[in-house]
Parts: sequence; C-alpha cells; structure tokens
Amino acid sequence: MRILIVKLGSIGDIVHTLPALAAMRRALPDSEISWVVEHGASEILKDNPFLDRLIEVDTKALRRGLMSGETLRAPRQQLRLLRASAFDLALDFQGLLKSSLAARLSRAQRVYGFARDALREPASRFLVHETVSIPTGLHVIRKNLTLVKSALGISVPDDPDDFEFPIALNQADEFEAAEAARETEGRYVILNPGGGWPTKLWSADKFGALADQLWDRFRLHSLVTYGPGEAGLAEQVLSNSRSGKAQAVCLSLKGFFALAKDAEVYIGGDTGPTHLAVAARTPVVGLFGPTEWWRNGSPNSDDICVERTDIDCRVDCHRRSCSKWICMDIDVERVLHAVTDRLARANRIAPAELVTIG
Repeated sequence: MRILIVKLGSIGDIVHTLPALAAMRRALPDSEISWVVEHGASEILKDNPFLDRLIEVDTKALRRGLMSGETLRAPRQQLRLLRASAFDLALDFQGLLKSSLAARLSRAQRVYGFARDALREPASRFLVHETVSIPTGLHVIRKNLTLVKSALGISVPDDPDDFEFPIALNQADEFEAAEAARETEGRYVILNPGGGWPTKLWSADKFGALADQLWDRFRLHSLVTYGPGEAGLAEQVLSNSRSGKAQAVCLSLKGFFALAKDAEVYIGGDTGPTHLAVAARTPVVGLFGPTEWWRNGSPNSDDICVERTDIDCRVDCHRRSCSKWICMDIDVERVLHAVTDRLARANRIAPAELVTIG
C-alpha cells in the first residue's frame, strides 16, 4: 500500500503527527509511506527511518501558479513530486484548504480527512473523499491517531507512554547539543521565552528572575533557547538574570531535540520547542494562555501546565492580540512551584531540595 501523509507545518503540528506515522509503520511494515511538508518545516522529518520519501513543497508558489495559470517551473516540479507515486490513499492531518488541495493533487485514489467539526477550515472537507468524526475534547495527538485508525483499520496506541516520536539524530546534532551545554556540568534547564503569537509569551523579565531562582535553589544552569528573530528576547531574559548562570543558545531543531533529551526540566509556552521537548520525554512545565493545554500540551500526566483559571475570557480564545493581556500574567513563584513539583515527580531533586511556596 502506498500512503501519503499531508501535514505541511508547523513544527508543533508535525511533532503531533509523528505518533500516527509510527503507528502506521508498526501496523503496516511493508507499506510505502511518504510525507508532503513545507520546505521551512521539513528539517525535523529528514532521514526519518519510518518514512520512505519526504516531499518538500512551497504551497504558496504552487497555489500562485495554479490560480494564475502561469506555467511556473517550481509548481510543475512540485506537481511531479506529488504525483511520482500512485498513492492508494492520502491522509490530510492539517484540515486546511491548502493541505486538502495537496492531497487531491497527489492523485491518491482516496483522500481521508477530518469531519467538519474538527477542521480549522471547514471548506476543505469538499476536497476529501472520506471524513472521520472526532470526539470533542481530544488531544491533537489522539485526534491524529483516530484518523489513522479509522482510515486504515489498524490498532493505535492509547497509553501516552506508547506514543512514539521518531526523530533521527546524527553525530552533528549531538555535538551541537553538547557544545551548547558545555559549561553547565550536565545540570541544566531549558527556558524558552519565544512563541509564534505575542499573546503566548510569558514575560522575559520573569524568565530572568526564574533563572536566578533555579540556580539559587537547585544549582541548575539555565539555557535560554531562541530561534530566528528571537535573539532580542533571549538577551532580555539574560539582562534580567543577576546570577550569571543563564546563557542564550540558538540551535537547529534537531540540535534542540538532542539538548532537550538531557535537560532536567523544560519551561516554555505553546510553541514548537515545547512540543519537541515533549517528544524528547523531557520533564515539561508549560505556560499556556490563549491556547489549551488539554489539546496542545503534553499527554504525559506528570507534566504540568501553569495557566490562569481565574479569568473568564479564555474559552475559545486563540487571540493573537488582546486588549486585556492577562492570561499570561503569571507570578514567578507559581512557576517555580510547578518546576519544583515536576523535578520531584521526575526524581531529579532530593527531598531536602523541595521548597514550599505560599
């Protein structure tokens, strides 16, 4: 059987689809599995041992060429890539018009997607052949596994301990992580102050204060990770840390994944690095505001979410800008308490190090 996975981006979305890929490969070892992804989000999938083929596309160029009627070279090449295999079926995990269009352009015999209630762009359902209903209140990883189970008729894991996140690392990735952690003596936490939306960000000032607390109480170094365009944010964290035990590091996605594997704990918002930390089985403390932990957070019951449950404006929020801006107004003491709890659950600190915060 030839199967096409359609999940174009973002990094977090791709990470959330990896357990579905693993379930397919385990149940159908002789199948040919391909994945179509945007160029900018492809790094995490490269050299994946569970994939037979990775198809990188630029959907903006593809749609521009198709809609304008231009015979652009790039769209033609991308169409040839999509149609290079006679796919038996395609699975649209994205639920967008561009993803369902990519699935149909592949000429797969059958295209499966989510039913209307589970779609980000409901009109995309008209481009799929079969839709799968998803129960409400389901974590996105389980949502993706439900699509696989229904479309392929295979068994999928239910216990989060059995969720697999296949990401291939090489020596260069491991070396990159080791260099980033070289001055920490192997005892470090990862602080990730970035995020795709301004409303998802916890204060950089508070991240700096947290770094000091983690050093004072647990002698843990803080590695402040940042991505493209976030260097200023990382510097703001460092400028608000007085201990001198925090440093900013910028790594590739796979370098970050390798770094997260050996971290004592990770602290960050709803963003790609957080989901990579979950995939790495790092103890996680999530800081969530306009989005939902139950949907996008960690499926690991030991991981902790710090969020505002005392405000009435978070239901179906998902705002990228806000006049109130209060959901991420969280005290450092609350986050430190959660980090202490998570370290204890992971047996990363001795009982004598436990702190009580009022």
